[in-house]
Amino acid sequence: MANKALATRQKMQFRVEPSQKPRNPVATAALQRSAGAHVKSVSGQRQQEKRLLAALLLKVATEK
Repeated sequence: MANKALATRQKMQFRVEPSQKPRNPVATAALQRSAGAHVKSVSGQRQQEKRLLAALLLKVATEK
């Protein structure tokens, strides 16, 4: 062997410490789903308002 120092080097080891207490699987599942109220996105709200405005302007224009 050309370089004996490499063969005697200490190998790297990774230690994983256990968590303090077990996690609640139900709570983590709910957080991952991001459960909550159904709300339209900002762009969806803007497009809906734009359609309502166009309909209102059309109605006002036809009344004249």
